[in-house]
Amino acid sequence: MTTGTGTTTAQLIDKHRPTLDRALEAIRTREFWTPHPEHPKAYGEGAAEEGKAAFDALRGGRFELPGQPVSGAWVATEVSPYGLEMDISYLRADEGAIDALLPVMRGGLPAWRKAGPEGRAAVCLEILARISARTHEFAQAVMHTSGQASMMAFQAGGPHAQDRGMEAVAYAYAEQVRTPERADWEKPQGKREPLRVVKEFTAVGRGIALLIGCNTFPTWNGFPGFFASLATGNAVLVKPHPRAVLPLALTVRIAREVLIEAGFAADLVALAAEAEGDGIAKDLATRPEVRVIDYTGSSAFGEWLETNARQARVHTEKAGVNTVVIDSTDDYAGMLANLAFSLSLYSGQMCTTPQNLLIPAAGISTESGHKGYDEVVADLGAAVGKLLGDDARANALLGALVNEQVRGRVETASALGEVALPSRVVEHPEFPGATVRTPVIVKLDGTKQEEDAPYLEECFGPVSFAVAVGSTEEALELLGHTLLAKGAMTVSAYTTSPEVARQVEEVCFAEPAQLSLNLTGGVYVNQTAGFSDFHGSGGNPAANCTLCDGDFVSGRFRVVEVRRMAQ
Repeated sequence: MTTGTGTTTAQLIDKHRPTLDRALEAIRTREFWTPHPEHPKAYGEGAAEEGKAAFDALRGGRFELPGQPVSGAWVATEVSPYGLEMDISYLRADEGAIDALLPVMRGGLPAWRKAGPEGRAAVCLEILARISARTHEFAQAVMHTSGQASMMAFQAGGPHAQDRGMEAVAYAYAEQVRTPERADWEKPQGKREPLRVVKEFTAVGRGIALLIGCNTFPTWNGFPGFFASLATGNAVLVKPHPRAVLPLALTVRIAREVLIEAGFAADLVALAAEAEGDGIAKDLATRPEVRVIDYTGSSAFGEWLETNARQARVHTEKAGVNTVVIDSTDDYAGMLANLAFSLSLYSGQMCTTPQNLLIPAAGISTESGHKGYDEVVADLGAAVGKLLGDDARANALLGALVNEQVRGRVETASALGEVALPSRVVEHPEFPGATVRTPVIVKLDGTKQEEDAPYLEECFGPVSFAVAVGSTEEALELLGHTLLAKGAMTVSAYTTSPEVARQVEEVCFAEPAQLSLNLTGGVYVNQTAGFSDFHGSGGNPAANCTLCDGDFVSGRFRVVEVRRMAQ
């Protein structure tokens, strides 16, 4: 397939096949690998300034997507958590626009199907390569829509998100080529001539995939579903969160440009922006044309999708109650430092941030002797205070609170129990309009295990509970109950006992949850690496899928067989 620019899918395959092969090797071995540099300077001299200038040029204007069917109404819904004026307008996807758009999106599917798994993977990798070249621009877009601190927005919103997107492409390719394209089938018939049939197998996308974006990690959580659906032969309709449109709008624009250059229909990828309060996700999710859905957000809407979008394969990442079991440690200072960082990163606004710290009321053993419950909690508070004592460092780790709901949880946390570490206000020297708060730690009694206890609900944001339990055994019982009832994206445990470690593993096997043991260095429970770590298990109420594995991509396509009698 050739375009007016001279680009062919064959050329894209030649260009990106080595990267695809390396990604396939990485998901097989689970070793460290990334083609996307984490360091800002790796993108060239002046790249940061160019990225910021590109972002600034978008502010106060209309974000055009030439060729996409539109209704004519423009909406601007983004407000930077840092107080920066955005005022970027997007075409509103009203009912008329969607009615016009969906048939056009479906119209591009036959040619996209004929490109085959390798051709589609190559196009996806070209899209990722162009996104990577504009990482600094994406970092600005992520920072000023999510409130992530600048370095986190650069890394998590840039290379780490790109890794997850490429990982999805690799899994998609691997699953599609598991079945051969052709088989010459021959069945013996004794003295008669054998039966001979030529069988052809084609991976066929299910139709239109709907990506419902989230506010806090628009690219990191959005790229896996976006690229998994596109690589498996679907068209992708992107419905961003109204307060985090730009990162995914940029993705859509780049994807459309690459598709056109490669000879495919631009409307294989389209944007559905909405006005605040439109709530178009429900209508889109139940359209018969929508056959795949990816969603990150609240449990209530995730469960609604799972129940009502019956025509689609639905992938959800919802709310969970992440738990740390603290039994014992041989590196007390390392444990405290690791937990302090995990509680502080991005103001706890991560689906993987620890919330409940289960500590025996009688205390724990350490390499420096016994530490009582109160002492452990006080020392953890001191570790957080030390980490965030310098405002410059605090701003670099915390970022800004993404919305008023998170601030409200911080301000009302003191009503839930005894405050072991109060939150404090941090002024941002560059963005005085930013709302920056340090974490709050609340002490709670977990020995009664009351069903309405605050620690049995997700408290999204920089609020953590130091829960006193009767024993490690009770901690494991509470962990199991929490996983069954509420789920968790992450579980962590500290113990010097091989038997306790085994028991924690068994709890996480029984109600599948990803487990980290004895993290005391530069690896943190709320960070996962593309190509190696699984994000979510798909085995408990926090998420019904995993980023990424074979199941995440296999339901996005079907294999259609065509049989012909051999000549």
